[in-house]
Amino acid sequence: MQTPEPVPPEQPYAEPAERFAPDVAWVWGAGERLSWLAGLVLTLSTLMGWYVGNVDDPTIAIIGWHTGTIAKVVFVIGLAVIALSLMRQAGLELPATVPESLITIVLGSLATILVLIRLISIPEEFQPASRGIGIWISLAAAILVIVAGLLRASEEL
Repeated sequence: MQTPEPVPPEQPYAEPAERFAPDVAWVWGAGERLSWLAGLVLTLSTLMGWYVGNVDDPTIAIIGWHTGTIAKVVFVIGLAVIALSLMRQAGLELPATVPESLITIVLGSLATILVLIRLISIPEEFQPASRGIGIWISLAAAILVIVAGLLRASEEL
């Protein structure tokens, strides 16, 4: 009669790295999460009230989309930031010579400049209007896109 081979004892405890290793592929770093969120807020902020005017009794709000081409370009920049994050999650990588963090920083800088132009110079057709909350949200989101790009750059190193 054959004797069964001894079964090696199971290890009751796995290595800490194995126990807490993420088993999902969609775990993002802080820079990527901030990039996606700031891009979404930047896109939606062009649909908020950039200028507010009080003509007689009613208060009139002019959304960013109606202020001209600059707001439409800011809208597209926000969509581009979101698309960069989604491309990375889909597994599409840009060439190594063009890091995503650099593109994010450039898009955020461009959006910041465009929003600052609209913040400083209110179009004449909307006079006498003051700045609404939407343009301030756009400015904050554009600056957050730059910060997200810097965080992504630090994660890449």
